[in-house]
Amino acid sequence: MIQKINNSLNKENAVLVGVIQKMQTEFEVNEYLEELSFLAETAGAKTRKKFIQKLYQPDSKTFIGSGKLEEIKNYTATHNVRVVIFDDELSGSQISNIEKILNVKTIDRSDLILDIFASRAKTAQAKLQVQLAQYEYLLPRLRGMWKHLERLGGGIGTRGPGETEIETDRRIVKDKISLLRRRLSEIDKQAATQRKDRGELVRVSLVGYTNAGKSTLMNVLSKSKVFAENKLFATLDTTTRKVVFDNTPFLLSDTVGFIRKLPHHLVESFKSTLDEVREADILVHVVDLSHPQFEEQVGVVNSTLQEIKAFDKPTLLVFNKMDVYEKNTFDTWLDDNVKKEMMREFESKWKEKTNNHCVFISATQKKNIEELRKILTDKIRQIYKIRYPYKTEYIF
Repeated sequence: MIQKINNSLNKENAVLVGVIQKMQTEFEVNEYLEELSFLAETAGAKTRKKFIQKLYQPDSKTFIGSGKLEEIKNYTATHNVRVVIFDDELSGSQISNIEKILNVKTIDRSDLILDIFASRAKTAQAKLQVQLAQYEYLLPRLRGMWKHLERLGGGIGTRGPGETEIETDRRIVKDKISLLRRRLSEIDKQAATQRKDRGELVRVSLVGYTNAGKSTLMNVLSKSKVFAENKLFATLDTTTRKVVFDNTPFLLSDTVGFIRKLPHHLVESFKSTLDEVREADILVHVVDLSHPQFEEQVGVVNSTLQEIKAFDKPTLLVFNKMDVYEKNTFDTWLDDNVKKEMMREFESKWKEKTNNHCVFISATQKKNIEELRKILTDKIRQIYKIRYPYKTEYIF
């Protein structure tokens, strides 16, 4: 039998486990667990407690120490906890060993993200991409997951059936991966043809950390209704709309959000979806300004863009949720003029840092949207003048 990725986190109590390794601080790991808690909530689980352990390096068998495992076991046994979620990636044998000790379902961050992606996938392409990522996640873990089927004791014949079954499963999984890749390749060809048929239009792609407000901004700029909510990975499928600013037409695309420790096989599986980013003329990098670690999130997005070879494109940094940032940052007793001056200084710092390639907005409040439209229009027109000079006579 093939062990499939579980999609049954709904309404389960969960505990989270993080490890402070070398070159990490307790503050950083706490931030990672806050995000993991948000991921768990998005998947339908309720976080009851967070466990953190300092380790020079993770234990090869159980990732964390035996004392911390015993502490987690005592807590899960008395608080109706049904799933333990590790913030770091676990091997199949580590998952198996931990589950034997805790007697509770154990998953890692990658498995949790895959679970969310599986629940959010709507189109045939997204569903195939998630399935491919799930099987690629499962393949290297098969041996560890099969350990519970090995016979106790020694002697002739103690391991034969287990080895036979695991090899059968491995072959089935590999065949499934090959089939999914072929199907996705066919979809990729169709998508490439569709992109070619869009004509000589400048392409703009919204990119950013998950939950930065890309879909909300897409709705504001394109006056369309793209699904948006305050959850991680609200949208997986790329949505493209034709938009016209001041007689200047262009294509605007909303793409899947990025996140810390995004599983590599997930990036690989979604590369066809991210073609929209790679082929864009302009990237609009949406940043959640209200997040305490927004600068780190900018770094995560930039790293992912480098991974998919899209980092060198003209990019406009759009700091979103400035209304929430002001509410969280400034004391209510501060004079309005003082708040405005502090905000101006903050914006000036980032404009200098980005060579004036940034703008501060609130998509929900529609604040500074006209400024964003003007900046985008100017950038788009510059591309038209260089690439399609014969069109500028009737576009502008």
